[in-house]
Amino acid sequence: MIMFFSLFAGFHKVEAATELDVNAAGAILVDAETGMVLYEKNSETALGIASMTKMMTEYLLLEAIKEGKVKWDQEYIVSPHLSNMSHDDSLSNVYLRVEGKYKVKDLYAAMAIESANAATMAIAEIVAGSEAKFVEMMNNKANELGFEKYKFVNSSGLNNRDILKFFPEIIGDPDEENIMAAKDVAALASHLIHDFPEVLETSSIPEKIFAQGTEDEFVMDNWNWMLEGYKEIADDYPNYQQFVYDGLDGLKTGSTAFAGYNFTGTASRDGQRYISVVMNTSSQTERFKETRKILDFAFNNFKKEEIIPKHYQVKGKKNLPVIKGKEDQVKIYTKDAINMVVKNGEKDNYKTVLTIDEKKVNKQGELTAPIKKGEKVGTLVIQPKEAGNLGFITEKGQNNISVDVIAAEDVEKANWFVLMMRGIGGFFGDLWGGISSTVKGWF
Repeated sequence: MIMFFSLFAGFHKVEAATELDVNAAGAILVDAETGMVLYEKNSETALGIASMTKMMTEYLLLEAIKEGKVKWDQEYIVSPHLSNMSHDDSLSNVYLRVEGKYKVKDLYAAMAIESANAATMAIAEIVAGSEAKFVEMMNNKANELGFEKYKFVNSSGLNNRDILKFFPEIIGDPDEENIMAAKDVAALASHLIHDFPEVLETSSIPEKIFAQGTEDEFVMDNWNWMLEGYKEIADDYPNYQQFVYDGLDGLKTGSTAFAGYNFTGTASRDGQRYISVVMNTSSQTERFKETRKILDFAFNNFKKEEIIPKHYQVKGKKNLPVIKGKEDQVKIYTKDAINMVVKNGEKDNYKTVLTIDEKKVNKQGELTAPIKKGEKVGTLVIQPKEAGNLGFITEKGQNNISVDVIAAEDVEKANWFVLMMRGIGGFFGDLWGGISSTVKGWF
């Protein structure tokens, strides 16, 4: 039984905003809490992701640590191949000595801050035993998380030819790179932030010393020039100040000749967090300029609103009929409120869709007593009045615009005597109704 009821006045089309012009091959803006899509451009086309790949490597490492398979203080011994790669100054790296021992937490910081490629491959070996097995884990995890457009061939995001210079074996073709759609990149960022919020503690660090006090000491400066933390060291990084963005604390940059300049950014202000992705921009600075454009659009034009209050009752359906109960109806309302990010002035563009659970009612739409207060009887969902369904980067996102509808009170089952008397009354009522109809038919 599905009933449609309008909640608000007005009749406007609601869809992912299109008035924003972003200079990127692919882009997307989402509400970090719900994954609702607020803007998108070519977001479902697979493009090169370069070092944004490292978000997946971070996810798998943090998952392994959570499960106790890897420890932060665990040490890794560097192979000659990996050491040689770490000394290639054409790639982003921190120097790793042959047979040198490095802790997982330091390799992780090098990956997240400096985007160090050799350190990333070291993490892949720590987690999976080999680069090949780790790449298999990456693709399996992408499938598990519901991504649609992706392919991973290495843990770092490099072009395979850069890896072939140091390692005899690769996964995939010699010139292949990792690819994802912007929508899936945003979903990966969302999962990373929600499942492991501690990732922001590292991604927000603008500067850190690797292997401090050793011969391998290396000053790492974060490739994310928009970090709010760069304000605190403005004298050391004066050129970055034009890009610094209030509230921005992550997440990952990336660039190769194939992928162009990419950036997955996230910023939070007054409790509201957004995630943005720009892919294949033309320069290192353009990726930050376009991200600023997107995030400004988000913070200036959207805010969280209460669309449905707790204990909301749908007009015309505030009660459901009840049989075999002491009362013949029960009040119903929403268990919780529904809060949603909406564009300014468009709160009235939504309607409610009430669905009563068919397993709870008979063919006449009646509940059967006894009924407990708080018992779920249906679901209320928010939808745009004119457009189709609201867009989310994951299927689970739809759960954020639905709420359980419950019984507001107990309805006890009537005793046998009351039920019998109702039955007798009903019988004579039907009988008298039949006689009356017949008599009326005589005249």
